[in-house]
Amino acid sequence: MSDDHTHVQEFFGPRAADWDRRFPDDGPAYAAAVAELGLREGGRVLDAGCGTGRALPPLRAAVGASGLVLGADLTPAMLAAAVAAGRDGNGLLLLADVAALPLRPGSLDSVFAAGLIAHLPHPEENLRELARVVRPGGTLALFHPIGRAALAARQGRRITPDDLRAESNLRPLLAGSGWRMTSYVDEDSRFLALAVRTP
Repeated sequence: MSDDHTHVQEFFGPRAADWDRRFPDDGPAYAAAVAELGLREGGRVLDAGCGTGRALPPLRAAVGASGLVLGADLTPAMLAAAVAAGRDGNGLLLLADVAALPLRPGSLDSVFAAGLIAHLPHPEENLRELARVVRPGGTLALFHPIGRAALAARQGRRITPDDLRAESNLRPLLAGSGWRMTSYVDEDSRFLALAVRTP
């Protein structure tokens, strides 16, 4: 992401205004994934690559009024769509690259990342940056509202052996980036990999 901002913004910018209408039924899947992150009242969480902010309401509900919810995205149009949908009331929106977050080390309890990993130019480095801003023992959720096979079919392609979201690829990738995978689900209705920040 950090070295290809233009490509990412050119892809997501024109799609931002229509994004929620294209995927109107994802809300329950986002809420269920957030619930599995194990957030607590007063927690500090980042929605990395937040897009239109669909995860922000369940994240806010999970951490309550005393918690901190941040949404970071590289595409101004996506953040504008989040504001237009009123989701900025659930968290602070940041125009920021997840490869270089403007946050102190260990300042968060958790990171939620929906659909993000496929857009990271240097996944190990970028996941290490997410680990940097999370305290040891904190959590990461890599989520997509449909599984790998369903997503590939939607995009008219096949899953390849080098797919980063395959468990055999993702587990060592996370381990090399400061995370330990604790659960992995890849079914038609969702993809969710949970990990804990290692010391």
